[in-house]
Amino acid sequence: MGYQDETWWSRLALPAMHAWTIESRPLRLVEQTVPKGDTDPKALSCYGLLRADSGRMMLRFVTGRPVSQVTEDYLSWVCERLQTEGKKALLLVWDNAAWHVSKRVRAWIKSQNKKARAEGGVRIVACFLPVKSPWLNPIEPKWAHGKKAVVEPERLLAANEVRTRVCDYYGCEHLEPLAQLSA
Repeated sequence: MGYQDETWWSRLALPAMHAWTIESRPLRLVEQTVPKGDTDPKALSCYGLLRADSGRMMLRFVTGRPVSQVTEDYLSWVCERLQTEGKKALLLVWDNAAWHVSKRVRAWIKSQNKKARAEGGVRIVACFLPVKSPWLNPIEPKWAHGKKAVVEPERLLAANEVRTRVCDYYGCEHLEPLAQLSA
């Protein structure tokens, strides 16, 4: 069983935070600006799966934004990883994002399941959460805690630094981002 969602890791927007500080030196979160010539994106898209069996996260960043093609690539990567662990099925709990419920992704899941039955592999059973109910997905608080943990209060982080901090925080592999090939 896995809880799946996507999030954006902003290099500029700071998460809502409360913190204890030394009275003589209050915590200051400085509003960041992008310097001229900075080619890194302002925010990084990331797919994540919170595994119910281990409590660990599986993450993949995306160059671009979540779309059906990237969702297929991400699910293929998840299935490959789970298959190497000897898993046969993934009960996938996720929301009703357009790139989850698209005809293309549903057809891909159907094809993946047919292939898994015939050749061996991981089948996917998709369970959709009710619309506008993020509190039902246990990955949501994980995202919130991660955003607070990786923030840099005094300087703008480069995109690669954000990816590194996120992967380190969740104990995930540092992998190349998935490429968005279609709009």
